[in-house]
Amino acid sequence: MIGTDTGVGKTLVSCALILALRARGVSAVGMKPVASGALHDASGRLANEDAEALARASGMSHPTRLTNPYLFEAPLAPHVAAQREGRSIERSVVLDALSALRDTADHVIVEGVGGFVVPLGDEWTTADLAVAIGAPLVLVVGLRLGCINHALLTAEAVRARGLELTGWVANCQPEGMLEQEATIFALNARLGAPILGIIPRLSVADAETACRLLDVRPLLPGPG
Repeated sequence: MIGTDTGVGKTLVSCALILALRARGVSAVGMKPVASGALHDASGRLANEDAEALARASGMSHPTRLTNPYLFEAPLAPHVAAQREGRSIERSVVLDALSALRDTADHVIVEGVGGFVVPLGDEWTTADLAVAIGAPLVLVVGLRLGCINHALLTAEAVRARGLELTGWVANCQPEGMLEQEATIFALNARLGAPILGIIPRLSVADAETACRLLDVRPLLPGPG
């Protein structure tokens, strides 16, 4: 799961996608390889809101070291947060955790961080991680001014790396925008991938509501 930017609804859509798959009898688990921004819960454990939401949607119990291998307290770009804590984000750690999760479910929904090309270290980015994983990508487009450019550039960057954009979701942002329908039409005509759903402005980010608005059939294997 990738997005046109930070704050466009990747977690909401990821959770909704997990719930929609589960409703079809397909087991799915969420993974947030890298999360920045965490608070101590009642037990004193450091926890990230997005990673916790993915875990709840999955309905399974997995160790955090698998579902959220890297968690940083400061809400900063991942490589900056890692430097601040004297740590580094290792590709092998993420891929080993993903491999373990794949043994437990039909689908692993991996939620990215920020946009598509976010530094994870001096020499690699979230786009490099997507290439290493090699799975089809779903793009969340936050409907706001400028989103057409952001979405098309993201799709171009995805395909330039030999990856498949298997679908996209339009997420109506709280501030709204003029001509939303025209924007969705323009994106649908240009992205070259099916639209999986349109999520209206929700007073509360409710994955249960959002999942009923998604069509996950393009993500499922065809007959035979």
